Amino acid sequence: MLRGSTARMVGFLMLIVLTALAGFGCGGQGAQAPEEQVKIGITQIVEHAALDAARQGFIDALKEEGYEEGKNVVYYIENAQNDKSNAMTIAQKFVNDKVDLILAISTPSAQACAQATKDIPILITAVTDPVAAGLVKSMDNPGTNVTGTTDMNPIYEQLELIKKFVPDAKKVGIIYNAGEVNSEVQVGVAEEAADKLGLELVKVTAATTAEVSQAAESLGGRVDAIYVPTDNTVVAALDSVIKVGEKNKIPVIAGEGDSVKNGAMATYGIDYYELGRQTGKMAVKILKGEDPTTMPVEKQKNLKLYINKRAAEAMGVQIPSDLLEQADEIYE
Repeated sequence: MLRGSTARMVGFLMLIVLTALAGFGCGGQGAQAPEEQVKIGITQIVEHAALDAARQGFIDALKEEGYEEGKNVVYYIENAQNDKSNAMTIAQKFVNDKVDLILAISTPSAQACAQATKDIPILITAVTDPVAAGLVKSMDNPGTNVTGTTDMNPIYEQLELIKKFVPDAKKVGIIYNAGEVNSEVQVGVAEEAADKLGLELVKVTAATTAEVSQAAESLGGRVDAIYVPTDNTVVAALDSVIKVGEKNKIPVIAGEGDSVKNGAMATYGIDYYELGRQTGKMAVKILKGEDPTTMPVEKQKNLKLYINKRAAEAMGVQIPSDLLEQADEIYE
């Protein structure tokens, strides 16, 4: 039996050996325990270029701030396929999974998440009017677990583009889903803007992407231009609208830049990737302890003029030279 100082010495040596072995067992000398992973749920109502760009901008912004997937953050990415009941199921799944933060892309997705939890911080983006949607009490002081960015368009300036491209335009068709709060808000703003610009707004609705083509076709021969707001249903079926514009030589003005890249003629508006990045910067603040209830909802800081030359030609429109000079993005 070992006694006294001899026993203590043996115990000390064994501790050193065990510590060294533990180090090798965890990946070699100097190995560190893995950082605690943050769990973030991302939900969007449907897949289309603008919403996808916002999602990527959000993820990129977090990566820039040190939140790297597979290292210290895990993303649960879901798509509701334009079904509100799916959006509710996704939101509840995030609650059950005890995610640390939710990114809700689009008004229906944000409403589903806000209904599912009052505790988990919710970042929103691509939401036109968070107050009208019942997500926040005010833009400056949300007062709920929801904050983020709005994609409210400069609708007056966008309709004004129609007058610049087609000076004699009188009637403008607008296609939207009457079931989306964000779209109803935009139509109201568009009606006021059209009145000021001396334009008549011709409204047609589409409840599903399958109905968009028929709604667009109904505008042929009735309008001088078509305006597509940031309506998730219509943008997801944008090709149908563009085909009608090209066939009938009707210019299509969009509510955001990705739609111009994908075949609409022009817009003055939002870069959804940058809007997503802006939202991601806000998420980092919340993850570091800032209270979402007091964080104002932000707007896009820099708007751009987008022009698609090929689309203008296909729709029978000559682009004024001054607009080409002002354009931030030109697609050939």
